[in-house]
Amino acid sequence: MGYQLLADLVMLAHFGFLLYVALGGFLAWRRRWLVVPHAAAVAWGLLSATVGMACPLTAWEDEARRRAGEQGLPRGFVDTYLTGVVYPADSLVAAQLLVAALVLVSWVGVAHRSRRRSELPG
Repeated sequence: MGYQLLADLVMLAHFGFLLYVALGGFLAWRRRWLVVPHAAAVAWGLLSATVGMACPLTAWEDEARRRAGEQGLPRGFVDTYLTGVVYPADSLVAAQLLVAALVLVSWVGVAHRSRRRSELPG
């Protein structure tokens, strides 16, 4: 497998992880067991966004791109693919707050659905 393909696959996995962080709680409305891996993903995303914990996916993609003869990711994953592309560069905090709101709403929904299920007669 070429390094270019590997870099692209890691990039897609990274986008998938970010989508899971933002929307994975809604999957838990049907599959409650998904709350645990979603909470872990959210915790990782929170650490990465607030204290700058390095994401291994970024490092893997960067290394694969360099080995493929490309520049790599000089600004990191979010700054390369999202900030200034998906949302304006000065809206990073707004984008983070939107993701936090999605997570909160999804978890409230999980709690509500779980409560409703436990109240149903047996």
